[in-house]
Amino acid sequence: MTTSRAPEHVTVAIIGSGFGGQCAAINLTRRGITSYAILEQRDFVGGTWIQNTYPGAAVDVQSPLYSFSFEPYPWTEMYAKREELARYTNHIIDRYGLREHIFTNHRVEEMRWDEERAVWRIETSAGSLTATFVINATGPLSTPKIPSIPGKSSFQGDSFHTNGWAHDVDLGGKRVAIVGSGASAAQVIPEIAPEVGHLHVFQRSAHWVMPRHDHVFSERERARLKSRAYYSALRAWIYASLESRVIALKYARRALVKYAQQPALEHLHAQIEDPELRAKLTPDYTLGCKRVILSNTLYPALASANVTLRARDQAITQLTPTGAVLSNGEELELDVIIWATGFEIAGGLVPYAVTGRDGKKLSDFWADYPRAYLGTSMPGFPNMFVVMGPNTGIGHTSAIFIIESQMRYIMSALDKARQHGWRSVEVSPDAERRYTNKLHEQMQGTVWQNGGCQSWYKDSSGRVIAIFPGFSFTFHRMTRKFVRADHVVELPRSRVG
Repeated sequence: MTTSRAPEHVTVAIIGSGFGGQCAAINLTRRGITSYAILEQRDFVGGTWIQNTYPGAAVDVQSPLYSFSFEPYPWTEMYAKREELARYTNHIIDRYGLREHIFTNHRVEEMRWDEERAVWRIETSAGSLTATFVINATGPLSTPKIPSIPGKSSFQGDSFHTNGWAHDVDLGGKRVAIVGSGASAAQVIPEIAPEVGHLHVFQRSAHWVMPRHDHVFSERERARLKSRAYYSALRAWIYASLESRVIALKYARRALVKYAQQPALEHLHAQIEDPELRAKLTPDYTLGCKRVILSNTLYPALASANVTLRARDQAITQLTPTGAVLSNGEELELDVIIWATGFEIAGGLVPYAVTGRDGKKLSDFWADYPRAYLGTSMPGFPNMFVVMGPNTGIGHTSAIFIIESQMRYIMSALDKARQHGWRSVEVSPDAERRYTNKLHEQMQGTVWQNGGCQSWYKDSSGRVIAIFPGFSFTFHRMTRKFVRADHVVELPRSRVG
C-alpha cells in the first residue's frame, strides 16, 4: 500500500480495494497485466470488513462460500465475525501482492472518456491519471444514507452511522436511539443493549428473522479446510442448500413461501412471550421481500427491560438539541443517536461523475433507473465495467460468487480487446436493452417485486434495481464468455476503412 500519487497512466484503473477490486487485480496479474492501480478513497485498504467496525458485525452467509473459490481458508466458525473477515481480507491482499498497487486517499471525483486517445481521464482527490480500462469496484454498500429529519443539525449529543462507528463514544448508562432495524441494527442491538441505560429502537417495518445455525470449527476441521478438494466440496454443499431457496423467492408459490416462513414464526414465538411486542415484530409482507435476518440474540435483546421498540406510529419527526419528538407527540431525551439506515444504492453504485462517449453522462443514462448489461457494462461508456452493478445483488447466497462470475465476463472482454488490438469495447444499446427488459420482465412474478414491502432493493421508480431475479448459477452461465455480437468495438485507426 502506498499513499504516494498513482502513476500518470495505467492499463487498468480499479476503483475500490474491497473484494471486487481484489478479485479484479488478481485476475489481471494472472494475465500478466501489471500496469494497474487500485484507487482507494480512504486512508486504509480492504473495503467492507475493514470499514464496518460496529459491535457484532459478522457475515450472514457461510464463510466457506463467502470467500474466493481459489483461496481455501481455515475459518474458525461457519459465520465469520468481522475481525476474522478483516484478517481474511488482509490475507488476500498480502498473498497476491496487491499492496504495491493500492493508492490510498485517492477518492475519484470525476471520470471523462477521451475519444482521441481512447483513454479515461480520471480526476481524484490526489491528482489526475489516465487509464485504458476502468473497473469500478466501489461496491453498492459503501455510501451511508442518513435520513433528512428536521432539526438534525441541532442535536447536541453524539450521532453516527453504523458504517462509521464512533468507538470513542461511551454508551455506558446512556439514553440511546438506534434508527433502523435491518441487518446491521440486528447485529448491533444485542451487543449494546446490556451496557446502555435505555435503548430506543426505531423500526419502520418488522423483519423476518431466522435462527442462526452457527458452528465453531474444530482444529481438525480447520486443517481439512486448507485442502482445496475438501473446501470445494463444502462450498458446493452450502451453495446447493442456499440455491434451493430461490424456488420460493422467484416464483412466490404460496405453499412454498408459507413453508419457508414457518421456522421464522416459530423462532419469534419461542423467543418473544409478550403478545404486544410479538405483534410489532411480526412482518406483514412475504418472507424474502426484504433481506432476511439471521440471529439468535436479537429477539431476547428487544425483550429486555431497558429496550423499547418504537414502531412506525412512533417515528422520529423532529430532532431537538436534547433528543427527539415522535409522531405520537412524545418527547424523548437522548444522549446518542445511531443511524442504522443503510446505504445509497442507486447513487452509490458509481459515486462520482462519469462522462462517456459524445458527452453522454452516466447520471442521465441512469436517470430513470440504474441498468447495465450483466450488471456490468453500459452503452456509451467504452472500456468501463462495474462490479456489483445494477441487479447483481443476490439475497440468498454469496456476493463473492457473483463477483467472480462478473470477472469472467470482464476479463474475457479485456482478453479480446488485447488480442485484437481494439481501441475500445462496449455493450451495444440493443443488447443492453434486451437484457434489461428481459430481467425486469422476470422480476414481475418475484417476491422482491410483489412481496408487499418497500425495501432498499427498489429505487424511486418502483423497479427492483438491486437483485438478480433468479438462480445465481443462471447469472454464472450468462457470464461464461464474451458474446461478440452483443458489443460494439472500435478498431485501431490504422485498420479503419
